[in-house]
Amino acid sequence: MSTLSEQDLKVHLPRAGAFGLDQDEEFFEIEEDGERRRIRCHDYGEIYSVPGLYERIFADVLSCRSPEVVVNLLEETLVREDQDPKELRVFDLGAGNGMVAEELDEIGADSIVGVDLLEEAKEAAERDRPGLYDDYRALDLTAIDEGTRAELESHDFNCLTCVAALGFGDIPAAAFRAAYDLVAPGGWVAFNIRDQFLDNGDAGGFSRLLDDLFKSGELKEHTRHRYQHRVSVNGDPLHYIAVVAQKSD
Repeated sequence: MSTLSEQDLKVHLPRAGAFGLDQDEEFFEIEEDGERRRIRCHDYGEIYSVPGLYERIFADVLSCRSPEVVVNLLEETLVREDQDPKELRVFDLGAGNGMVAEELDEIGADSIVGVDLLEEAKEAAERDRPGLYDDYRALDLTAIDEGTRAELESHDFNCLTCVAALGFGDIPAAAFRAAYDLVAPGGWVAFNIRDQFLDNGDAGGFSRLLDDLFKSGELKEHTRHRYQHRVSVNGDPLHYIAVVAQKSD
């Protein structure tokens, strides 16, 4: 998908006085017809409502590499383990407007189902990347009815991806666990998260969830890679951890 041109919409990052913001406090301004509007980087619904704005901000301006990095790491791990990426039936959690699905499609994934909490994300994916998902649902995985659960289970997922969606309250540990439980035994799990959220002091519970899964043997880690997810609004590197793991049979 092509991003917005400089003529279509101007993007302004904060002045130096606003630097030092936490990642979930960062913002930018867009200028349309001479008027500026401030948007927080985590106000995804508002960002998705403007075609091309997500790519413009995160890919072009802030140099986000995570969709490519995580999916390439998944592919490399599968090949090393003599698994065929073309057999992947993927549950893409926190799917956004489909940037991860685009990478999954490039490695030949058999099917991709997206889930996001935001209806704006679903609308953006259908608008910007029509036909890429076999199904896309806007819902809260911690509060689904039995009919919806059965429909999701019918896809027989053997892979879960969750990219740039964990931490900062975007997807709680309980929602990740609910998605994880929809993946068949022996299936693959590929995700990334800010390095600080894997510390033992993580209040969101994700570190504890992972520790429990790995220590119990329910999940086996194959690959872990620390890399630069993107830069902050003032140009500082933001490092994430990408993990590829496999559920026990």
